[in-house]
Amino acid sequence: MNIDMIRAAAQRLDGYVRKTPLLSSPFLDEIAGRRVLVKPECLQHTGSFKFRGGWSAVSALDADTRAKGVIAFSSGNHAQGVAYAAKKHGVPSVIIMPSDAPKLKIDNTRALGAEVVLYDRANEDRDAIGDALAAERGLTLIKPFDEPQVIAGQGTAGLEIAEQAAEMRIFDAEVLVCCGGGGFTAGISLALEAEAPKMKVRPVEPEGFDDVKRSLASGSIQRNDRTSGSLCDAIVTPQPGNITFPIMDRLVGPGIAVSEDDAMRAMGLAFQRLKIVAEPGGAVALAAALFHGDQLNGDTVIATVSGGNVDVDVFKQALDTLND
Repeated sequence: MNIDMIRAAAQRLDGYVRKTPLLSSPFLDEIAGRRVLVKPECLQHTGSFKFRGGWSAVSALDADTRAKGVIAFSSGNHAQGVAYAAKKHGVPSVIIMPSDAPKLKIDNTRALGAEVVLYDRANEDRDAIGDALAAERGLTLIKPFDEPQVIAGQGTAGLEIAEQAAEMRIFDAEVLVCCGGGGFTAGISLALEAEAPKMKVRPVEPEGFDDVKRSLASGSIQRNDRTSGSLCDAIVTPQPGNITFPIMDRLVGPGIAVSEDDAMRAMGLAFQRLKIVAEPGGAVALAAALFHGDQLNGDTVIATVSGGNVDVDVFKQALDTLND
């Protein structure tokens, strides 16, 4: 993994990706006690940053390999990113999804033309299922985070952050990234190392699923005790990737863990103050910016909102926090 791969991915994404803005609100600044800028990847195609990695990986395949089709496993956002990229390239896709994934994400993935295979997250190994189907059908497996071309695609968001911040005369800031297996975090940190070296990435996870935070603190990969049971399903993974962790270990600052309640409050405030829809896992970085300022440094923080694919009932709960 290197910056040249990210720049090449940006060229392949040019004309297809949405260049999401940096948003701000004086009301959020007041809550946070510092300037807060938000990168709303919930406005990206398929409702999350995962479109970047999906398009990057599918577009990087040679034509003959791509024509046979692709396979991916995901709780929903990577699923939709790969399915949409495959559809636009005119090739088949098979997506392995946990049966407890939000119904909206399962329905959307099917609507994008993918064949969806459901599995029990607590008792079945998605990697084994993916490997078997890939071998049986001749499909190319596109992993959700531990795949160089996926990381390269996610890193294009970091190129945008560097460019947009520079236009605002911001060169020194902490960049809070919603983190599961680390593809988004690793990609952004590589991009900022090259384009905005004074910025420091901080991974943010839900409490109880803070494998990256613990791995960074110990210097070795740590696993989560559980692989399900969080509203932040989009960023619940067993452990950091073998490719992503060394990048994060070298480049990012200490991890931050936030509660589900904080994520839901951040969702409500994102809607109220920025007019955007975030899902719980996509709101953890904003939650860290707003409610965990004692763990941050400096006068400016940039927070990703990594996705907005949320079921209606969960979003209603988030809005109810505005009345608390």
